[in-house]
Amino acid sequence: MLKVGRGAAAPPFIVMDVIAAANARQASLPAGAPPVIRMEVGQPGTGAPAGAVATAAAALRSGDALGYTEAFGRRSLRERIVAHYRAWYGLDVPLERVAVTVGASGAFPLAFLAAFDPGDRVALTAPFYPPYVNILTALGMRPVILEAGPETRFQPSVEVLQQLDPPPDGLIVASPCNPAGTMLHKDELAALAAWCDGAGVRLISDEIYHGLNYDSPISTAAGLSPHAVVVNSFSKYFSMTGWRIGWLILPEDLVRPVECLAQNLFISAPHISQVAAEAAFDCHDELAANVARYRRSRDHLLRTLPQAGFARLSPAEGAFYLFADIADRSNDSTAFCARMLAEVGVAATPGVDFDHTRGSRFLRFSYCGPEADMREAASRLEGWR
Repeated sequence: MLKVGRGAAAPPFIVMDVIAAANARQASLPAGAPPVIRMEVGQPGTGAPAGAVATAAAALRSGDALGYTEAFGRRSLRERIVAHYRAWYGLDVPLERVAVTVGASGAFPLAFLAAFDPGDRVALTAPFYPPYVNILTALGMRPVILEAGPETRFQPSVEVLQQLDPPPDGLIVASPCNPAGTMLHKDELAALAAWCDGAGVRLISDEIYHGLNYDSPISTAAGLSPHAVVVNSFSKYFSMTGWRIGWLILPEDLVRPVECLAQNLFISAPHISQVAAEAAFDCHDELAANVARYRRSRDHLLRTLPQAGFARLSPAEGAFYLFADIADRSNDSTAFCARMLAEVGVAATPGVDFDHTRGSRFLRFSYCGPEADMREAASRLEGWR
């Protein structure tokens, strides 16, 4: 029998299975039946900004060769990312530390491979974005899962990290985070960054939901530690999921290692996506309107979901997720979500995707779909038990 590598044992990203189930449910509905409402996936319902689409279309019509770029991306796009950090954070990031990637999903393996070795221990709190653990495991690294709850807004704390002996080799944080939508405030992120620097722990900061913050200001780890790796993406705030384009802000010691890895693993991010992403920086009025829609949906759901039996919800400071504790209704979130899809046509993601020990009593609602759909979902759930 031929050998199968350990990567073949990577578990599924369960939300993708929920998407398939929701698609099958929609396809089975008779003509005229109310459609399935999609609250299972973090895919903005707004689409790429008009200026980005128009610029990409013009590039395709121009006849210019859209071939490989440098591994770190077009210089003009990297310059726009530098300007973005100056405008949003008051931070001057050297151009050579900016790497354009094939989405955040392409950025994570580059960062992990450059920063860690097989067998290294990388800490993160549960609930977490599932591919963190799945990618680390496939690469032979060891996730160290720290349970977090409402008392820390589902975020890590220095106090918990200080209990680890020996310290881990790395720490992954996300603010705003998926699935809870909570944030690390600047003093909290600064404390974590300082602890990492003092303990010799590499900080990986997932900042792909920056711009989608409602009550608290955002802060970037790039301004708090010279050793941190920052991951960002055009998928969420910029609403460009399918374009598969993101970026890294790298510490100096990882610039060349990541560049070599990118050359070999990806060559470069798609050229046409880089062109569109550059134009997206000129579309902030449209993007701000998207954020306003998400805020209205969030506020409506926070008011109405408790009346529908979902009383224990995460604070929802940012991103576009609500993490709901359903222990008073079910201890099997997978079955609960399947029943909700079958009986009222609302698709949500079971918490087992985000927390392997406590996730059976949680589910995640995503509210980045059309505003009318989010209101209809609340209405359907109010009449369902």
